[in-house]
Amino acid sequence: MTFSAQKCGVCFQPPSIILIYRDNSQDKTRQRIMPVRNFSRYSDCSRAAEQLKNNPRHKAYLEGVPLRQLQKLYSLLRGHLEGQSLAESLEKFRQEETIDPEEDMNKLDDKELAKRKSIMDELFEKNRKKKDDPDFIYNIEVEFPQDEQLESCGWDLESDEEI
Repeated sequence: MTFSAQKCGVCFQPPSIILIYRDNSQDKTRQRIMPVRNFSRYSDCSRAAEQLKNNPRHKAYLEGVPLRQLQKLYSLLRGHLEGQSLAESLEKFRQEETIDPEEDMNKLDDKELAKRKSIMDELFEKNRKKKDDPDFIYNIEVEFPQDEQLESCGWDLESDEEI
């Protein structure tokens, strides 16, 4: 039995994850409703998403669904349980998933740092040019304009004196 996920969504009442998938063996499109149990507004979304994805009952159907998408659906569900609107929940998730370049990553705990790194890895893979891409160029040479004179650094002058 091979399944290919087409759409994945969340239903707030009753709380459930809905998957629309294609059953390749019978060539039919089907819908699977996976009820969300024991989930409150204090629950960890990433843990709940991992548990659902690794559940033996749903594992075959959720192979094609990224873990990040399930985490987003659980985050929307948690926002609904907290009384937020869908727009507020989406905005909150978007803020959590974007990286502030001015943020000091040295002050983050290990869990938050791992989350930021996974976001950066995902963004890198999304923007990366591969050899198979149609607009891939092997050797790119770029000339950077030098409108103003380069400033010499203090450490550079000291190293000249030592030699």
